[in-house]
Amino acid sequence: MQEVLEKYIDYLRAERNFSPYTVRNYTSDLLGNRFRGVEKGFFQFLVARGITTLREVDRRVLRDFSGWLMGQGVARSSIARKLSAVRSLFRYLEREGLLSANSIKKTRSPKLERKLPPFLTVKEAYKLIEALETSTPVGLRDRAIMELLYASGIRVSELVGLDVSRVDLAAREVRVLGKRSKERVALMGEPAARALRTYLEGGRPVLVGDRRDRGALFVNRYGGRLSPRWVQKMVAKHALALNREAHPHTMRHTCATHMLEGGADLRVVQELLGHVSLSSTQVYTHVTRSQAKKIYLAAHPMAREGVE
Repeated sequence: MQEVLEKYIDYLRAERNFSPYTVRNYTSDLLGNRFRGVEKGFFQFLVARGITTLREVDRRVLRDFSGWLMGQGVARSSIARKLSAVRSLFRYLEREGLLSANSIKKTRSPKLERKLPPFLTVKEAYKLIEALETSTPVGLRDRAIMELLYASGIRVSELVGLDVSRVDLAAREVRVLGKRSKERVALMGEPAARALRTYLEGGRPVLVGDRRDRGALFVNRYGGRLSPRWVQKMVAKHALALNREAHPHTMRHTCATHMLEGGADLRVVQELLGHVSLSSTQVYTHVTRSQAKKIYLAAHPMAREGVE
C-alpha cells in the first residue's frame, strides 16, 4: 500500500498539478495522523479491520469507513472530503491497471448541510482594517495583507505565493496562481494599492534588510516568505480583538458578498475569485436582512406608502 500511495501522490503533483496544500490534505485523509490524536485515516481503518490489500475494498468497506468516522465525531464535510480522496485513489488505480475494476465507483458521500459562509458587514470590515497599527514595518505589512484580502478576495495560498514582480500598483492588479497553477488577474481598489505601496516603500525593505531578496511580496521578520498558517493566525488575532471570529477565507467571503450586494454580475465575481464552476460562486448569492428589506421596499408596489 505504501508503494501505491507514493506513486499516487507523485501523480497528483506531476499530472494533476495539485497544490502542496491539496496534496497534503489527500495524504492526510488516506494515511491519517500518524503521530498524535485519534486515528482517522483510510489506511488506518483498513489496518484496524485486518484488510491487507486494496483489492478487498468494496462499497461495504467504504460504508463502514464512513460509519467509523461518524462514530468518532468527524464532521460530515470532512467525511465527504476523505471519501473523495479514496475515490480519487481508486480511479487512479483503475487507470493504471493496478485494479481490474473499481468496486467503489458509484458510492456516494453523506449529504451535506448547505451553510452560508461567514462574512463581515461593511462596517465590520472597515473597523477590522482600521484597527491595525501602522507605526512599524510589521504593522505596515499586516495592514497591506488585510487590505488586499478584502479588496481582491484572493485565497491565502495565493496571497503568500505572490512575488513583488506580480504586483502592478499603477493598474491596481496582482497576478496570482490559483488552484492547479491556473493564473488569473485579481483587482484591488485604491486603499489596498496605497497600503501595498506604503509597505513596499517603508516596511518590506526593513524586514528584508541585507538578506538575500528572493522576491516574495509578504515576508516575515527574517526576510522569508510568510506561511498560510501564519496569515491565518494573524487574521484571527486581530478579529478576536474586535470580538469576532475571522480567518483569511472570511475576508474572501466578505469580498464576494459585498461585490454582489453592490450589483456585481455573478460571472464577473466567478472570474475574479478564480472559481472553475459557477455553482461555487452561487453560495455567495445570499443577501443580508437589511439588503433584503431594502430590495423589497424598492421593488414591491405595495411596500410603499401613497400607492394609487
